Amino acid sequence: MNPLSVLRDSLYFFRRHLLSIAQLCLPLVVLEALCTQLLYQQLGKDASPGYGMLVSLLFYPLYSAALILYLDSRSNGYAPLKRNLLAMALRLWPSFALMVMLSSLLIMAGAALFIIPGIWVMIHLVFAEYALVLRGQPPIEAMRTSFQMTTGNFWRIFSCVLGVMAVLWLIDGLSMMLVPEPSPLAQLALDSGNGFLQLFSTVVMFRLYMLVSEPATEPPLS
Repeated sequence: MNPLSVLRDSLYFFRRHLLSIAQLCLPLVVLEALCTQLLYQQLGKDASPGYGMLVSLLFYPLYSAALILYLDSRSNGYAPLKRNLLAMALRLWPSFALMVMLSSLLIMAGAALFIIPGIWVMIHLVFAEYALVLRGQPPIEAMRTSFQMTTGNFWRIFSCVLGVMAVLWLIDGLSMMLVPEPSPLAQLALDSGNGFLQLFSTVVMFRLYMLVSEPATEPPLS
């Protein structure tokens, strides 16, 4: 499980299916960015980031679950209808949102101790979403499964996460430098673009999930 190979395969898949992923997820990503922007316009710039997390809790489980279902379908040679994927994601929303909330609390608790425990928890929970969506496990069991699957693979997973996040942080930083004082419309476009690019991390983690689940037989993403 070479991190560079994982990133290369994931990038190939993301580029090849960019239009389909955009059609499936981008409307919800834009709506999430818009709702967040409107909320902070009402509350003021000094409002707690927790409000933004609540907005994300409404939308992220929907487009993330839909994308995971799409990835699984395509890796098995199927081409599902997008409305069916969204309908399945909607049914998963309550348990997915609960798991995201529990995971966030654990990560924040770890980060409150020091940064390293928070990172340790985050890495060990990267497969929880896939266990919940693809195996139908309840939130706590999915989190436990993720801890089991990541045992012995921590540094490989960490390398992939770091590689993805470094690029996303660079893009975010460049956008802030190029547009230091964006208009509301430009800010919406930047937030939506950055949010959409973050979906690449879902593709990378799915590829890792495939390799850890079936290391000897799992075919490449196509």
